[in-house]
Amino acid sequence: MSDVSVKICGLGRPEHVAAAVEAGAKYIGFVFFPKSPRDISIADARALALDVPPGVAKVALVVNADNTFLDDLIAQVPLDMLQLHGSETPDRVAEIKARYGLPVMKAVGVADADDLPALDAYVRVADQILVDAKPPKNADLPGGNGLTFDWRLISGRRWPVPWMLAGGLTAENVAEAVALTGARQVDISSGVEAAPGEKDANLIRAFMAAAQGA
Repeated sequence: MSDVSVKICGLGRPEHVAAAVEAGAKYIGFVFFPKSPRDISIADARALALDVPPGVAKVALVVNADNTFLDDLIAQVPLDMLQLHGSETPDRVAEIKARYGLPVMKAVGVADADDLPALDAYVRVADQILVDAKPPKNADLPGGNGLTFDWRLISGRRWPVPWMLAGGLTAENVAEAVALTGARQVDISSGVEAAPGEKDANLIRAFMAAAQGA
């Protein structure tokens, strides 16, 4: 059995949360971004989060969220981590950590070697980093676009905090991604969907089996 940990992001239904947990996911992700087909209300996320068993981390994905929204979110939803997926600066990451006392994961988009220095800036303030495929220019979504990047760009690279690989992963390519990058954590959203925002329990189970066998 592999020791690759999996995060299933963009969940919105109890049966899909249950499928992810039962298949062995270590992280469950809820998206709070109105432009996303995976957007969820705070009330719905609370109901789902309350059914997640101990030992599975509940992660809120937010995009350039202000303190008013974060105050409301954290007051209502029992979360274990915040995932910042916008253009938050290192100073903003540090401010959110200090204000809320929750671990923070910062997503950084990668398309080519010029994007790698940003990773070094964020590892100094974030508890984890998410190395994701950089969205196309003028894209509506900062992630969840089903795009990969050249995994060789980060082959052999290590950072002083835990990191997670994302971007276009599927049951068919996750083993190659892990082999090329050395990732011990992977994140998937669109790769386990039958349609944008519509998770598929069978695809979740297939991805989990492939990742755990990587």
